[in-house]
Amino acid sequence: MAGDLQFRWELDGAGWASCRIADGAGEYRANVGYCTDALADLLYAVAGLYGDATVQRVSFDLEPVELRWLFQRRERDVALAMYEFPDGATSWGSPDETGGTLAWSSSSPRGVLGHAVVEAAESVLREHGEDGYREKWMLHPFPVAALQDLRRLHQRDDGCRHERCRGDVEG
Repeated sequence: MAGDLQFRWELDGAGWASCRIADGAGEYRANVGYCTDALADLLYAVAGLYGDATVQRVSFDLEPVELRWLFQRRERDVALAMYEFPDGATSWGSPDETGGTLAWSSSSPRGVLGHAVVEAAESVLREHGEDGYREKWMLHPFPVAALQDLRRLHQRDDGCRHERCRGDVEG
């Protein structure tokens, strides 16, 4: 169900994060490695759905598996398809239809997706702070600018029902 989308990002230890996305029909879980700036990439991809782009892609390194997120915006809804590629060393940058297996899919309003991703990133920041995030994620700092950008776009464009999202925003 569209309003049931949930996303969680939790740092597990040096260089690993647990990622969970779920809707009323199912869920997907993965352990993501720090070799990419995965959380920042995800925040920027979702923010990109607020502009002219109708398709955004993000790849996570599950070592050795590549997990590719394919977002397709249709009006104010977003279809998400997640593909697993068995060897990220050879699949990175390949076409979505070549060699990947559909691991999970869902559709939700863009505002629901944007809110879920903002909330997850803010939760990580509250729990660890910027220094703690960098200590655990190692190669990349906490994506402050990416979070601020997505939060601003979500507040400006989505009319979110959550009180924290209804603050005054410069547009």
